[in-house]
Amino acid sequence: MGGGWAGLLVAVVGVAGTLGAALLTQNRADRTKRLELQVAAEQRREERQHAEALLQAEQAQARQRESLELRRKCYIDLNTASRQFLTAMTNYLHALRHNVDVDASLAQLETSRSAYRDSYAEAQMIAPRPVLHASSVAKTRLNTAYGKIKQLGPSLSGCAAELQALEDELHQEVWPYVGEQKVAMRADLGIEAAE
Repeated sequence: MGGGWAGLLVAVVGVAGTLGAALLTQNRADRTKRLELQVAAEQRREERQHAEALLQAEQAQARQRESLELRRKCYIDLNTASRQFLTAMTNYLHALRHNVDVDASLAQLETSRSAYRDSYAEAQMIAPRPVLHASSVAKTRLNTAYGKIKQLGPSLSGCAAELQALEDELHQEVWPYVGEQKVAMRADLGIEAAE
């Protein structure tokens, strides 16, 4: 019987080994599958993060482009309105000097002034500080010149010396500041560096 028990014991150990090997193989397969799933989940998470980062970068670039385009339009309007206002003042002085179309020139001056005020008000909401500073200085010069012209107005009609002095003041005291405003706007748009 010793041999019978030994055979039974060998058979039990053989069956246990076979079952154990199957369990170990299944356990190893499960662990490998879990690792594969973890790696796949990590890869998907990294891909999502990368896609989100790209989306945020694209959105930031879109906001920058929109901001740049908004400022560009605002600056074009302000530059145009400033120059037209200044030109209208010069034209009004010429009309007074020659006593021709004074009323039409005055009407154009008032229209230009109104357009300038509107574009300046828009710039106050959009432009950064360096541009606002340059625009504010130009606005002060424009309004001071306008006040002098309006104060003297039609009473100077035909007084060439006084009119020439006002026109010289426009060229020497106002145009340079409108030019500095333009330089500040171009620098903000990245077209050229500010001095």
